[in-house]
Amino acid sequence: MADTKLRFRGGPARALVLLGAVFGWAASALSQWTAVNLHPAGTFDSQALGVSGAQQVGTARFEANGSFFARRWSGSAASWIDLHPTGAISSFASGVDHGVQVGWANIDFFEHASMWHGSAASWVDLNPLGARESVIRGIGGGQQVGYAFVDGLYRACLWTGTAASWVDLSPAGAITSECWGADGGVQVGSAFISNLERAGLWHGTAASWTDLSPPGSTLAEALGVGDGQQVGYAMIGAGFKRASLWSGTAASWVDLSPANSYESKAMGAHAGKQVGYALIVGDSRERASLWKGSAASWVDLSVFLPPGYGSSEATGIWSDAKHIYVVGYALNPVTQRNNAILWVSNVTCPADLNGDGQVDDRDFLIFLVQYNILDCADATMPSGCRADLNTDNFVDDSDFVIFLGAYNDLVCP
Repeated sequence: MADTKLRFRGGPARALVLLGAVFGWAASALSQWTAVNLHPAGTFDSQALGVSGAQQVGTARFEANGSFFARRWSGSAASWIDLHPTGAISSFASGVDHGVQVGWANIDFFEHASMWHGSAASWVDLNPLGARESVIRGIGGGQQVGYAFVDGLYRACLWTGTAASWVDLSPAGAITSECWGADGGVQVGSAFISNLERAGLWHGTAASWTDLSPPGSTLAEALGVGDGQQVGYAMIGAGFKRASLWSGTAASWVDLSPANSYESKAMGAHAGKQVGYALIVGDSRERASLWKGSAASWVDLSVFLPPGYGSSEATGIWSDAKHIYVVGYALNPVTQRNNAILWVSNVTCPADLNGDGQVDDRDFLIFLVQYNILDCADATMPSGCRADLNTDNFVDDSDFVIFLGAYNDLVCP
């Protein structure tokens, strides 16, 4: 069938010139986010600490001097479910993966590594035999990680669903160690070695420890891991804590500190994006933050909170094909207490044709190759039909207009 759709004469190259002359180059579009307050009604303060799929986990307490109880949500304040085990003094849910929640519960004044399957009644005590206390910080790929106090030392730990599965990850020579995250068979955390806190990763055993601390660092911790990236912070010399990104080695270290920041940390990673917080010169508030692999990509998530909110932190991130979900907490200006927060992106980036988190000339080259496809259902088309941005089964000038509007977007989800 003949293509009867209107086209710019000369194709996208000429259209780019014409539209640029008329409208000016498209400005970088700020991704839009919605901040959802997860704070349960009647509670004093709350924090969201982990996210996966449709679930968020954290903790909340009902009284100013009361105990924190583990909670899980599914996208709204009213959706909260109490995970607090019967008889526990307090509890925290720190991570979630595929419907399994992890954290810790205070039993008889000692912390016990904990796991749930969606309800308080499903609680599983993962405290290792012989450990005085233990805590789980993260979960991923069927593994749970944290630390346990054994034989007078805090030791980084790995579990696979039972107390008996406990593996001691303490590197040789470490005085103390702890683990914060797991993904794809990789665990991340830190160890105190030779009088320095060292960021590192493991592959399931103590002997597999790899030191991620960048040269010149006096303090470093890896606090999160996802899709081949590790995040945390490092202090270089006598400087400040800098949000940090690694891809498996100390040499791969990337400083994520935003311009004009005097402290920052990255605490979660997923699909090439990182979250945490930053302190900016002239402002004492911590600002929930999102990065895409570089300091220049920093996005201040605090601007999407209601007016007046104070310090905020982003603690976890997860995404699907349509949205990004970030969890954390922010200081409520009325109560002066933390509220659990879920940030949800409501802008997709279909023009990011190569999937690197921005729309630039590399995507334009892909668009040029696919321009003038008349039938996206043709199975012989290489690499599918990603440039069909309006999903009408053609790649034509209508798609190019959409592409032009997104061109140079450096902060698309």
